[in-house]
Amino acid sequence: MPAASARGRSSSAGLLSIGQVLARLTPEFPSLTSSKLRFLEVQGIVAPTRTDSGYRKFCAADLDRLRLALTLQRDHYLPLNVIRDYLAELDAGRNPSPPSAVPSIVPAPRRYRRAELLAAAGAAPQLLNDAISTGMIAASETYTDQTLALLRALVALDRHGIEPRHLRSLRQSAEREASLIESALATLMRRPDAASRARASELAPELAKRLEDVRAVFVRDAIDRIIS
Repeated sequence: MPAASARGRSSSAGLLSIGQVLARLTPEFPSLTSSKLRFLEVQGIVAPTRTDSGYRKFCAADLDRLRLALTLQRDHYLPLNVIRDYLAELDAGRNPSPPSAVPSIVPAPRRYRRAELLAAAGAAPQLLNDAISTGMIAASETYTDQTLALLRALVALDRHGIEPRHLRSLRQSAEREASLIESALATLMRRPDAASRARASELAPELAKRLEDVRAVFVRDAIDRIIS
């Protein structure tokens, strides 16, 4: 599977936008998001070409590469560095054995079926349905601890009349913040060397934390005005 890169792509014919890639892959990987695709790019799993306006465009090889990486991650719990090394072997024209999960004393992440998720979160089925319909939670056969934490927060908010539909703007705000971080790291992410991608990977959560700090200050100021 040759590495997907801008070299050799002389035409945009047949290329997919990030939304089209999500439409192709989310039936197999329901928790996949545009943010996860951007993260996989930063990690060197895939290298989509860019339009003059900076939009990502994915070819068929990119799609195959993503499907393989996501399958190895989901079914074999492989870390991205192992997956990246495996793909590099394929890129070099070798025929490596499929990687296997490295034994670890750390237990595999817990996955919850719908009924287990509802029970663990103390949530009513309709609340989960509302969270899914409003895009707060992606529909899936199984759910992660992160989803459980989110649903528990929604349960607590629902007790005070704050429903998932009231929180759409929070999801939209998160996407805008991700776009800000992407823009800030664009120069690093465009570089082909692994060191630049690694630096972008380190900076992304740091920038996210700074944005979270700014948002927290604004929320506290607004609350102070309400209760003063």
